[in-house]
Amino acid sequence: MTTSHHAPEDPADGLLHDLYGTTARLRDTAPVMRVTGTDGRLAWLVTRYEDVREGLANPLLSLDKRHALPGSYQGLALPPALDANLLNMDPPDHTRIRSLVARAFTRRRVEQLRAPVRRTADALLDAMAPLGRADLIAAYAAPLPIVVICDLLGVPEGDRRDFREWWDAVIAPDPAQPDAGARAKEAVGAILGFFTRLLADKRAHPGDDLLSDLIAARDEGGDRLTEDELMSLAFLILFAGYENTVQLIGNAVLALLSHPEQLAVLRADPSRLPAAVEELQRYDGPVPLAIRRFPVEDVRIAGVTVPAGETVLLSIAGANRDPHRFADPDRLDLGRDASGHLTLGHGVHHCLGAPLARLETQIALGALLERFPDLALDAKPDELAWRPSMRARGLTALPVVF
Repeated sequence: MTTSHHAPEDPADGLLHDLYGTTARLRDTAPVMRVTGTDGRLAWLVTRYEDVREGLANPLLSLDKRHALPGSYQGLALPPALDANLLNMDPPDHTRIRSLVARAFTRRRVEQLRAPVRRTADALLDAMAPLGRADLIAAYAAPLPIVVICDLLGVPEGDRRDFREWWDAVIAPDPAQPDAGARAKEAVGAILGFFTRLLADKRAHPGDDLLSDLIAARDEGGDRLTEDELMSLAFLILFAGYENTVQLIGNAVLALLSHPEQLAVLRADPSRLPAAVEELQRYDGPVPLAIRRFPVEDVRIAGVTVPAGETVLLSIAGANRDPHRFADPDRLDLGRDASGHLTLGHGVHHCLGAPLARLETQIALGALLERFPDLALDAKPDELAWRPSMRARGLTALPVVF
């Protein structure tokens, strides 16, 4: 192992402000590098497609924090009632819990949501239309998945809100705010209180929804779900289903408006939309890094030995722009075969809500482009602000005019 592979660096600035340039340099010079994260803790960053894809499916790379060495980077610090979720589990617990909710996300069940999702999208566009300009994140990309995932879970309309304030405080705190830590702690408390009240209400008033089904599995199924697992699963479904889709829609619209020749191709043939969404996910997806992993024993990655218990960060952004897998990867090409991109994961931890994320993005883009044929950016691309997070890649706002 060379010193370039082992010497700690601070990638925070590069990964935050030049994500694809930084991962391209690392792929070429140090595809498995020990780096220092924004919290000062060490981790191994992996950037080549084949290594990332293999790592996502490698059972020796555990998501369970019990395999982490003391002092290593472990990701978000959440209370047990929110932390007992699929992102911290390996089989067999992962298999047990995933099986309880997987039926809600089959392609057939998701396809039944097509008409309701389109109605929601049209209603949001109706509200935007008279204005002539909008922040597309606040007016469209954020509220659409909130409605969809809350309908799926059975969150009453009176309890719905824009969850971005809570979620941004936890995963994308503003570095200019001196009280960011206190804001994150306050947000976690608010999230915990929200789900505590929601589960109590659903127990008292069950309905025909996913959350009622999960409560029944917990209350009637003996050891099928613990109370912490139930709350953590509800938390994960809501926030993952909301967060990733917001960024996916926003990033996709920006990519299209920044590449008018590709936008023209899609407008000329809307049947390309499903394939286009795959390329848009590859080109600029919402998840720069996969959830951290911990080797259960020493592992070799691209010739580098990573000791047991140290943190491994698999770069989805780096893998999706690897020229050894995707020719001319920095070019948006809606005619490309983008299958095999890793935006939604790979292996047993492949995104449970992948069919729903694809459906929502296809409908969101299709309805938007159909309604506003003259849609354009209302700012220069280099003036747009990105959220200050290595966990999620998305815009703080996307001003458009139509």
